[in-house]
Amino acid sequence: MNLRIGIILGSTRPGRRGDQIASWLLDTARAHGGADYALLDLAHHDLGNLDEPGNPNHQQYQHDHTRAWGELIDGFDGYVFLVPEYNHSFPGALKNALDYVYREWNDKAAGIVSYGGWAAGVRAAEALRLVLAELQVATVRAQPAVPLIPSFASGAFVPGDGLAASVGDMLDQVTSWSTALRGVREGKMSPAA
Repeated sequence: MNLRIGIILGSTRPGRRGDQIASWLLDTARAHGGADYALLDLAHHDLGNLDEPGNPNHQQYQHDHTRAWGELIDGFDGYVFLVPEYNHSFPGALKNALDYVYREWNDKAAGIVSYGGWAAGVRAAEALRLVLAELQVATVRAQPAVPLIPSFASGAFVPGDGLAASVGDMLDQVTSWSTALRGVREGKMSPAA
C-alpha cells in the first residue's frame, strides 16, 4: 500500500496567502513522488472550537465532526504542515485541529513548511514542533521557509530559488520516516506473542 501524506494548510484566515503556496506545494509533492499526497485545508473542515467533553486519548468522541476528523487524520501515514506565523507562533485554528484528536496523530512523521514576513515563519514552525512532539509525531529536520514579501512581489506566489529543492529534501525525509513509523504502528496492532 502506498504511503499517504496529508498536506495540512494551517490557516483559515480570510485573504490568506497560504492557499497559493499550498497549491504549489501539492503540485510539487505530486511531481516529487514517493507517496500519495492530499491537501487538507482547515478552512474546509467545520471543527469550530474544541467541543469534546472527554480526553481525546480515549477516542470516545461525542460529535460527528470529531469522528470525521479523526478518521481523516488516521488515514494518513505522515503529514506536511504548511504553517504561517502569527505573533511568533502558529494559528489557533491549527492548534485547535491538533487538539481534537490524539491517537490518530501518534507514531507518524511530519515535515513543516513555514511562511511569514522576513522571518519566513520559522518561529511558528519551532512552536509547532513542541506540540507535535506531545502528539508523538516525529518532525523531520529539513524545514523549508517562505518569506512572503519577495515571494508575492508580483501579487501571485512565485517560489524563490531553491525552494523546490528544499521541499524535495523535506519530502524525502517525511516519506522515509513515515515508512519506518508505519512499521511501529503495525507492531502495536499485532497481538503479543
